[in-house]
Amino acid sequence: MQRYANLILLLFYNKNVEKKFMIVCKTLMSLLGGATMAVGLSSIAMAAEFNFNMQGFLPAQATIPSKIIDPWADKIEEASGGRIAITRYASMQLGGKPPELIDQVLDGVTDITWNVVGYTPGRYPSTEVFELPFLVNDAAPASAAFWKMMESDIAEREFGNLKVLGAWVHGPGMIHSNKPVKVPSDFNGMKIRGASRQINGMLKELGATPVGMPVPAVPEAISRGVIDGTTIPWEVTKALKISELVNNHTEFTGPMLYTITFVLVMNKDKYAQLPDDLKAVVNDNSGLEFSIFAGTTQQAYDAPARKIAEERDNNIITLDVAQSAVWANAAQPVYGAWLSEMEGRGIDGQALIDQAKVLMNSAE
Repeated sequence: MQRYANLILLLFYNKNVEKKFMIVCKTLMSLLGGATMAVGLSSIAMAAEFNFNMQGFLPAQATIPSKIIDPWADKIEEASGGRIAITRYASMQLGGKPPELIDQVLDGVTDITWNVVGYTPGRYPSTEVFELPFLVNDAAPASAAFWKMMESDIAEREFGNLKVLGAWVHGPGMIHSNKPVKVPSDFNGMKIRGASRQINGMLKELGATPVGMPVPAVPEAISRGVIDGTTIPWEVTKALKISELVNNHTEFTGPMLYTITFVLVMNKDKYAQLPDDLKAVVNDNSGLEFSIFAGTTQQAYDAPARKIAEERDNNIITLDVAQSAVWANAAQPVYGAWLSEMEGRGIDGQALIDQAKVLMNSAE
């Protein structure tokens, strides 16, 4: 019943009530139909003491849901002895838009979500340190550093009304475009999708016109000519079929062009309702090890996705150290702008940069 109550709440969540009503009806029909699946899910849920729903914005077969989030949820269900059940909804099946996912958890409409932090621009400013250009070398040490900083102070300061379960970054962000991009001036006149404020700021400094949008909107935007390319890691190009939509891909050598931060969060009240032994189950399967696993796994799936572009004979441009340094120098004003904004918010941005570098170096 709680699941259906949550669906009804979604009816009132956004301004577009009519659209929401249709989404709720379709979702209820989906839940009530498909006898085998429905009976199976119901049996699991009925046997569990605590039933949580979890919504994400990518298709279920994409890397993050299938290779990172599902294994996490499966481990918790198994370690709890079936006392916890986590029902997963992909591609925004419960309604809403990707930027609303965290608010849905805050409002108790859903219980758990994972999301790109940058989809809520400026709301969690300290996390943006890991989105600064040419700062991160590898997803594993960066994810470890991100979690340690989250645990030590960012979570309490900026996520105090949520239970943060994981924090990680993806592998190398790069450029996928409809024409070759080798030097920053090649960006002139191009509209490029960026995933966060810092990435959009970087794109502007490099000469492109930044266009912000959640990643599921990218394929249609490219197909319709709304954008000329996008910044995403190789890993997600497979699910979005980017290598079929554009023929040019630009990689960098040395520090990554950029990374995006992700968080896995839970409604704090729902977490508080768990008895201590089940809280321990959630905690033992979350935190530092999970964050490193998430970043490492996401980066590991860059290679298979890159191979798709290779097999299509797409133009893969790999900039060497010197060529990459030209881009890094051109992107430096992003740091000054971010530090100035952080100072205005009463946050020591340089201390965050220094801390991130020390923690990443120690984790390598």
